[in-house]
Amino acid sequence: MPVQDDSKEYAIEVSVRPVYIEEQSDPAENRFVFAYFIKIQNTGTIAAKLISRHWIITDANMKVEEVKGLGVVGEQPHLEPGQVFEYNSGCMLETDVGTMEGSYQMVAADGHTFDARIPMFTLSIPRTLH
Repeated sequence: MPVQDDSKEYAIEVSVRPVYIEEQSDPAENRFVFAYFIKIQNTGTIAAKLISRHWIITDANMKVEEVKGLGVVGEQPHLEPGQVFEYNSGCMLETDVGTMEGSYQMVAADGHTFDARIPMFTLSIPRTLH
């Protein structure tokens, strides 16, 4: 199983910007829809390909959902050193606050496998958290 690799050769930086989608949400039905915009940058010195993803989604009731699958949005992007790949996706929660975190499983051009950590971020409707 791949593990986080802190060497400079194999370095992927992930940043996330979550957004509440009010028009698709229905609080009366415990339906809260969020989009998230992801930026993945190869900050290492060796090209790497994103093979799969693993998300851990937790709502305010501590209900945890794990999502695993190949690639992201139907792609397995190949990132040369310095290159950026951006995409957006979404999720639905039963509560107005939750978190997401996870990892991307990567394969470097030299065959080395490693995980790129997706830092935890908060999903919340506006004016819920201060």
